[in-house]
Amino acid sequence: MRITRRKTAALVVSAVLAGSLAACSPGGGGSTGSGTVTVYAAASLKKTFTELAAKFEAAHPGTKVTLNFAGSSDLVTQITQGAPADVFASADSKNMTKLSDASLVDGDPVDFATNVLEIAVPPANPASISSFADLAKPGVKVVVCAPQVPCGAATEKVEKASGITLKPVSEESSVADVLGKVTSGEADAGLVYVTDVKTAGDKVKGITFPESGQAANTYPIATVENSKNKELAKAFIELVTGSEGRKVLGDAGFGAP
Repeated sequence: MRITRRKTAALVVSAVLAGSLAACSPGGGGSTGSGTVTVYAAASLKKTFTELAAKFEAAHPGTKVTLNFAGSSDLVTQITQGAPADVFASADSKNMTKLSDASLVDGDPVDFATNVLEIAVPPANPASISSFADLAKPGVKVVVCAPQVPCGAATEKVEKASGITLKPVSEESSVADVLGKVTSGEADAGLVYVTDVKTAGDKVKGITFPESGQAANTYPIATVENSKNKELAKAFIELVTGSEGRKVLGDAGFGAP
């Protein structure tokens, strides 16, 4: 009987220790497991989400974050047509609402950042732009986002608030495309986000303007209803909306929601 009791006690202790070790290990209790999480995010989030994806993979061994960046409206179209997204991060609430109305969002979206427009010009500023009104001067080649894109909708709000109507030489499908027109010298100025100017470094010069406050964009994030890996999707969202995500976003120039 003594031997049996000792063996029983040893088994109980071993079980307790095993459970404790499993809970402390990366793949133990509370772990998100392994697999791939596919994140569809607004083009203005490219730098920050690339950094956060690396942090997520490091914290969750065996996982892979696949990123797809484009204009929010284009991403909504892709998701509604069946694209395999697990997470959607929009540059405005309007496009997230489109997914919600189509019953393609699991749970309530969470606001995680804000952003405002800034004028981007080539370093030499050949058109001598110093204000929003300067963008409407004859001969100025200005590029903006298309109206259905969040940065384009924000531009329209600024136009209405200021009473100034722009005549862009082109309307792009994402803020990244607008920035590309400026850095390549194809445009005298472009309306992008503060964060894009910061990311571009010395490739452009940023010009702030007071009217931008009339059109601040709020960024929401949510798990896609048809996600194949909702556990990983929710874990990624927790990273973005948590203290570490807020720091990365804040360092890039995003405001708090």
